[in-house]
Amino acid sequence: MAKLVFGMNQSLDGYVDHMAFGPSPTLFRHYIEQVRGLAGSVYGRRMYEVMRYWDEDHPEWDAARRDFATAWRSQPKWVVSRTLKSVGPNATLVANDLEATIRKLKAELEGEIDVTGPDLARSLTDLGLIDAYRIYLHPVVLGSGKPFFAGPRPRLRLEASERMDEDVIRLTYVPA
Repeated sequence: MAKLVFGMNQSLDGYVDHMAFGPSPTLFRHYIEQVRGLAGSVYGRRMYEVMRYWDEDHPEWDAARRDFATAWRSQPKWVVSRTLKSVGPNATLVANDLEATIRKLKAELEGEIDVTGPDLARSLTDLGLIDAYRIYLHPVVLGSGKPFFAGPRPRLRLEASERMDEDVIRLTYVPA
């Protein structure tokens, strides 16, 4: 049975913003290896549209970015959206019955399924489907923005903590 994990970079004050801060080379290498090991990813529409950047090669990319793109392209993706009519390569559109679709994925797949996007994570949290929350805590204060938890915070228990590079700590929480 697969494990559904919501993880994102987060500021010290609880916000996620891919444009405000990014991963160090060490952390980016971690993300490449993580994506390679996933059973797949579930995206909300907005995060999927951001990540579509990796569908096409860019001449300015270094080796690490090419490695990430290769890993991202190869993994199965499920995109939850009521407005999109189609999705890109290796992706499946989930327009209806989110709960049944995710329960089926969890039952049929092995390993981790990544959940990307706070709004989608809120819906899956409300359904009791998230198995773990991974916060990559960065030493940045944004003051406003999209919070990691888009709704009421579930009761959580710290399962693990790990220093990822000189500035970032990964905190893994599970429902209490």
